[in-house]
Amino acid sequence: MGPTAIISYDDTLNDHDALALGRVLSTAGVELELAYVRHTTQTDRSREELDQSEAEALLQRGARWLDNLDVPRKVVMSASTGEGLAWLAADENADIVVFGSDYRTAAGHVDPGTSARRLLEGGTAAVAIAPANYRSHREVTIRTIGVLDGDSAARQTANELADRLGAAVVSAPAAKLDLLVVSSRPEASEGRVMVSSSATNAIEDAIVPVLVVPRGKPVRFAVPATAAL
Repeated sequence: MGPTAIISYDDTLNDHDALALGRVLSTAGVELELAYVRHTTQTDRSREELDQSEAEALLQRGARWLDNLDVPRKVVMSASTGEGLAWLAADENADIVVFGSDYRTAAGHVDPGTSARRLLEGGTAAVAIAPANYRSHREVTIRTIGVLDGDSAARQTANELADRLGAAVVSAPAAKLDLLVVSSRPEASEGRVMVSSSATNAIEDAIVPVLVVPRGKPVRFAVPATAAL
């Protein structure tokens, strides 16, 4: 079984970018799940049922975008989207949480939004962030993977993903990358994500998807048995 990824989805255009990145990761054997965080519970039963139904319909639209109506979908209750996703990722032992960039981000650039930054400050899952307007690239192939400040977990993640996709791993920065893998800072707790100020700057300068890996906890991309023969 491959790694699991929760896609943060609320039907906005930047979350369509997250769907597009999730679709790319699925080609490496990543199992996807869509999640939407509701912030309030209605005291009136009929209104609560309506809000829940609308949330489920929203996630179904995301599944249609992925052309996968069987993708698992979760509605989470939390006052904070970041907190709700952090709880879900920890509860399900998810490997990755996927975000789009902040809605004000220029096309082709990466800028973590508030919810993504919450998971970049102590989350248990790797954090993947798509550049703005990534959704416009319908056919994406990852051929070159860069590693920034690579500890063993980040390098192992990059190497296994490259083996899975037939890609090459290069040192970052490089002239041409399709994905940037970033390690957590050395003082982060084992299995937690925490990025340095230099890594934060590199993420915000990126023009390709970014995958930030918890310290000492690589994302494991097993090579299919047929590929190993």
